[in-house]
Order: sequence, then C-alpha cells, then structure tokens
Amino acid sequence: MADRFETTFQVGEVVVAEPFPDARKPELAKLEIDLGDGRKSHGGSADDIVQSAAQTGYNYDAEDLVGRQVLCATNLGTVNVAGYESEVLTVGVPDEDGNPVLVAPDEDVPLGGELY
Repeated sequence: MADRFETTFQVGEVVVAEPFPDARKPELAKLEIDLGDGRKSHGGSADDIVQSAAQTGYNYDAEDLVGRQVLCATNLGTVNVAGYESEVLTVGVPDEDGNPVLVAPDEDVPLGGELY
C-alpha cells in the first residue's frame, strides 16, 4: 500500500514554550514537543522531545501552549531559525486575519500517533 502523504504528520504535546524575540518573523515562539516515539532531541533532555519554531503569538500566549497537543510535520528536515534548530513544523491553518491557528485532535490521543 502506498503512503498517503509524502510528509509524516504526528501528534505531540508541547512541554516547553517561550517567546522568541530574536527571530525575524513576528510572534514566533520556541516550542519543545514530546512526540512519544524515541526521537533524539537537540534541546530537550528526553529522547522523544523535538524543537519547533512556530508563529503562535498572534493567537496564543506561550505559557498557554504547555500541555496542548499539536500536529507536527516530522520528516521535513531541520531548519535553523535565528540560531534555534527547528526540527519539526508545527501545523496550523489561517484564521480570518491570516494568522496561524494550531491543528490538534479534538481529544487527547497517544503521542506520536500519525495522521491517516
């Protein structure tokens, strides 16, 4: 059976979120996300934590993101954003003003679960 998507999307939980004032894009935050699948982290202490630079500040305060489940594109490669290694893309869709709203499951699901 062929893969449904060329990109892998997995559910993770934000475990650390902080503003990212050094970035050029406005409203960017540094996120550490637990994918629950044994991935190696550059910034976290646990093996299943990955980093993501996400433009969340238009609709979310960083402290409110901790504990929230999010959908991440996990096989796009690493991007350096103002010295921060962003390992996954935290997925969002535009609100009425064109600013990102995070995509997430309606209820808590097992971490690392893949979109199908």
